[in-house]
Amino acid sequence: MVVKQGRQWRSMCKGLVLGTLLTSCMILLYCLSAPQVHFNLPEVPVPYSCAHRPAQAHASPFRNGSQYATGQTGLCTPKVDVMFMKTHKTASSTLLNILFRFGEKHRLKFAFPDSRNDFFYPSSFQRSQVKDYRPGMCFNIICNHMRFNAPEVAKVLPTDTSYITVLRDPAELFESSFHYFGRLVPMTWKIPGKDKVGEFLRDPRHYFDPDGFNSFYLKNLLFFDFGQDNTLELGDPRVEEGIRSIAGCFQLVMLVEHFEESLILLMDALCWEMDDLLFFKLNARKGSTVSKLTPELRAKALEWNAVDWRLYQHFNATFWRKVEAYGHQRMADDVAELRRRNAEMAAVCIEGGHAVDADNIQETVMQPWQPIGEKSIMGYNLKKNVDKAHLKLCRKMLTPELQYLTELGVNLWITKLWGHVRDMINW
Repeated sequence: MVVKQGRQWRSMCKGLVLGTLLTSCMILLYCLSAPQVHFNLPEVPVPYSCAHRPAQAHASPFRNGSQYATGQTGLCTPKVDVMFMKTHKTASSTLLNILFRFGEKHRLKFAFPDSRNDFFYPSSFQRSQVKDYRPGMCFNIICNHMRFNAPEVAKVLPTDTSYITVLRDPAELFESSFHYFGRLVPMTWKIPGKDKVGEFLRDPRHYFDPDGFNSFYLKNLLFFDFGQDNTLELGDPRVEEGIRSIAGCFQLVMLVEHFEESLILLMDALCWEMDDLLFFKLNARKGSTVSKLTPELRAKALEWNAVDWRLYQHFNATFWRKVEAYGHQRMADDVAELRRRNAEMAAVCIEGGHAVDADNIQETVMQPWQPIGEKSIMGYNLKKNVDKAHLKLCRKMLTPELQYLTELGVNLWITKLWGHVRDMINW
């Protein structure tokens, strides 16, 4: 009996060691899959606009920046050249679905990464990372995860591009990032107990190593995504310089906590139609997997992510100034209308009218990407017998990000390879 138990323990230990080594190798392959060779590409100016044909103008209330009084109507042309800075854990997959559908509707050209679903994040963005890039090419939309690098992005997109992004309350973002990416950050492996988020926040400097692998996921992740130094202290003048730089690039910074209002401002800024904004919430987590931060832990999370909190406060102020300019009653009316249309689409498209656990998703193609070691991300079942008039739109609105990217022609072999390893670990 003792010999048999000893063999079982040795077998388990071997499995754990092999699993750890395999996981480590795959993480390194994913992050270092393409050496960042910065080619000396010729400087060819991108055209002022890459709209391949004039978009059809439509009647719309004159906009915030207009010289006309609020309430007048006139024609405006939808803007089709868009840079969406896809930040992490900020409902950005839902926004990506909106952009994918808009791009298909107007037959626009996307600047996509090659072999994976991001631009070799966390490396700084380089235009050589764009699939099939050639200097002087015309792209309308770039929207996959990247570490922002404004000069390089400007060499890919036309001059008239609208830059937009989205932020989230840093305390909530930290909790979500810790849950989703924690197992990919080796420094978290030594945190004792089940409540690793709480344990970390009680003494973050004890566990945090700024030079540790993937450490950026656990401190000022928003600031890092924008290409800034996430380890700066709040009083460092480079923090305010970085915020000013971000503010100078982006015409619209949306907020997850006011998602519908953000979409109305997006419609306003880009002269889109409300039908372009229809959405179902993608990549939502099961409520049981969300760590409810106590007031004490929330305060500690904001203190630990103080630079992100300063960034959020700055753009929270600019957001409400835009709402004020738009008009509070007009905003309330438009949000109510957007919610009404979304509810109509949910009744038409979604079996049961709500998201379900991953194990209850019937079609493999509707399975969202799951974090390693968990099945916490929910998805949807397409309603049976959807009428032909809505079937195509329903399916596109429900399609997870990676599957939609594949439909748009992106080769995701590295992402898929990592996915197979993750599935074995999750199994």
